Amino acid sequence: MKTLLNSSTGPSPAANEASGETLAIRGGQPLSGRVEVKGAKNLATKAMVAALLGETTSTLRDVPGISDVGVVRSLLEVHGVRVVDGEEEGTLHLDPSGAVSAHFEEIDAHAGASRIPILFCGPLLHLLGQAYIPDLGGCRIGDRPINFHMDALRAFGAVVEKSYEGIRITAPDGLHGASIEFPYPSVGATEQVLLTAVRATGTTELRNAAIEPEIMDLIAVLQKMGAIISVEPNRTIVIEGVSKLWGYDHRCIFDRNEAASWACAALATDGDIFVGGARQQEMLTFLNVFRKVGGWFDVHEDGIQFRRAGALKPVVVETDVHPGFMTDWQQPLIVALTQAHGESVVHETVYENRFGFTQALVKMGADIVVHPTGIDAPGRRVPRRALEQAAVINGPTPLGGADIIVPDLRGGYSHVIAALTAEGESTVRNVGIIRRGYEKLFTKLTTLGADFDVIG
Repeated sequence: MKTLLNSSTGPSPAANEASGETLAIRGGQPLSGRVEVKGAKNLATKAMVAALLGETTSTLRDVPGISDVGVVRSLLEVHGVRVVDGEEEGTLHLDPSGAVSAHFEEIDAHAGASRIPILFCGPLLHLLGQAYIPDLGGCRIGDRPINFHMDALRAFGAVVEKSYEGIRITAPDGLHGASIEFPYPSVGATEQVLLTAVRATGTTELRNAAIEPEIMDLIAVLQKMGAIISVEPNRTIVIEGVSKLWGYDHRCIFDRNEAASWACAALATDGDIFVGGARQQEMLTFLNVFRKVGGWFDVHEDGIQFRRAGALKPVVVETDVHPGFMTDWQQPLIVALTQAHGESVVHETVYENRFGFTQALVKMGADIVVHPTGIDAPGRRVPRRALEQAAVINGPTPLGGADIIVPDLRGGYSHVIAALTAEGESTVRNVGIIRRGYEKLFTKLTTLGADFDVIG
């Protein structure tokens, strides 16, 4: 990797990680080597918010160095939480004893494009009696309504008031247990209920809850803090409210999304990548599809090794909530499927606009047709949803260099891998968004032998 700079001295490696917004990538070479994955973005950020509920300092370990973590840290600090880096890399100490209310403008300034502020509601209502939510951002991959969150908070007794600035939420009579059933097992809304119910008066029963591994890890965090939470059959979670919680000491579950992304990079580039920290149990569904498409993996105590077993084969995949095939896994997989022999179909049932990234792949030479209203197909296992789409990928097709603009986190990573798979040079712009979920991306790509320049 070479870094092109406008300074004679140049920044430090850490600054390079944070400053490059455009990559010039020369592809066509296999990615090989070892990368390490730290804690999951989807757990670390929520566990940081949970620290607000404790009366003593919490310690969170294996926190990834990604921009979303920085956003949550800033939001906690603007609310008066003292956040200190531990001696061990990736360790944070979070002291909520000085927590105070914050204004719309402060929250909005620190939140940026993140949707995390909504998960502050329950803890702040318990702690301060009010919470503010500015307009919410996040990846533009489809409608992500907050009505599940607001309806749940109302069920707990919260009062929701909308204004031109955003949403103000209060709890004049405190929060009480509730009986809640989601029409869809939303991960974010499940987290909202957990973070609110643990300190509410009485018992809360949540039906049709999300049960992702990151949700289970958040439950483990809350139990360490003194919460009483039972996970029952049929996606039901029962939370018995308690009057007091204390700090936790917890090591984050590994990031299975990042692990799957590097596995797909090995498939697409015909490389050999060992993902340190990856575990088999949380990736069972992905590993089954990886093997069907022609991948080989070897599970070790400290991680999983991924490479091709031979020519790639077409597959049919339906995304779904856990324990189904994650929607975050399909974008990097589609890059690999452009090199499979035959027709693959990916049914996206979670988000309605998550195939926008395929336009860049088509520009690079891929044969991908997106069906905006999905495809009726025999043998479907996931119930058809009105918002679903389908992508049909015919391969193998050689990919060539192109000028690409990153649209979102997972799609952006997939563009980088497509550029590394393609012959010739590609320019990938707006790569900063990828750092929302991929720690030390440039360093890891260099370790794996990628040939690229950071332009900035």
